[in-house]
Amino acid sequence: MLANPVRLALRDGFRCIARYERIWLTFALLGFAYFVFQFVTFSSVPRPSEIDFAEIISIANWNWSPLSDVWREVPLPTVESVAGIFDNATTTYPLSALAAILFLVNWRELHRTFWRALFKLYRWWSIPIYFVFLVSTLAALLKPLVYWRLSNWNNEVSTAHLLKISASIDALSFIFEYLAGVYIQVYLITVCLAWIKGLSFREGPLFAFAMRRFSYVLEWAGIVVVVSMLVLRLPMLLAYFINVPNVLDYLPLQRVFMSGFILAFCSVQISLVLHNETLREAFRAHRQLLRRDFRRLAWFCLICGLNFFSILVVDAMVRSAIADRAAAMMVWKSIFVFLRALVTGWLLASWVVLFRQCESGRIAQENWIRY
Repeated sequence: MLANPVRLALRDGFRCIARYERIWLTFALLGFAYFVFQFVTFSSVPRPSEIDFAEIISIANWNWSPLSDVWREVPLPTVESVAGIFDNATTTYPLSALAAILFLVNWRELHRTFWRALFKLYRWWSIPIYFVFLVSTLAALLKPLVYWRLSNWNNEVSTAHLLKISASIDALSFIFEYLAGVYIQVYLITVCLAWIKGLSFREGPLFAFAMRRFSYVLEWAGIVVVVSMLVLRLPMLLAYFINVPNVLDYLPLQRVFMSGFILAFCSVQISLVLHNETLREAFRAHRQLLRRDFRRLAWFCLICGLNFFSILVVDAMVRSAIADRAAAMMVWKSIFVFLRALVTGWLLASWVVLFRQCESGRIAQENWIRY
């Protein structure tokens, strides 16, 4: 493994996140917020008097399961995690609601920058694109409210109608949540690019620069959204309105398909970020990259898979051993969130470095956004 052809990129990825800790801390913040939401929503939060910290240190008394009992739940999340490095490496909910507010109030002029970049690229097509984005932004604002008030509304509205409304809002908010995650990824890629080029930057201009680059990625992100809607979201949404038999039985296969789709076009997103080219040019560059550096890409995906598989197996074993020990679960999930964020940030930075190494022939041709 030490002789693999991407070892220098992996080394430089570590150096990058050591210089710019925000790369992995961003993933840690988003992951921790999602963990808190899941724990509060789907678990019974113990009272302070009920927390037994002795269960945290009594690791020997936990019910440890053998690897053969837990590994089967790991491959699918591993594949999705690897695909996320090339697309959207983390979930943005519930902080997506805060992001929606910041976008609507034009925080750091990002709303205005987004509209200008959108109109510059797509002209009058920018109006329907902006409308869809705005509707999904409002849905992202409503989604936490729906989760919060769902039990109270159940006394006033039938459960079937509530499920239809909440499922529709969830499907719409997915668009904003996904695109917000893509923007964050674009921003982090630009941070890595600044490190590679040895550039200094200020936060405000970098946010705006990432938004302009995001506008170039939007066309590809839109394709991913449409495919995801058709393959994943739409069947589950229709199940609330009509009878769709065994809709959940196909979910693992649908998730595998989406991950495979993203992996098949792994360099399209970063090519659009770094070169602000057309989607057709990005596809052409991706084909050339596969022909020229398929071995390096395969090695990188393999190493990503091994790292994610390792930490996910450990997580599955620890969660199985902890069982219903609430205090121990909170401590472990907090540790795991930061561990996964560190691995994700490192691999994302390594991917940017590797792509630049593979793209050495195109660097002189790079286009820059001008206004």
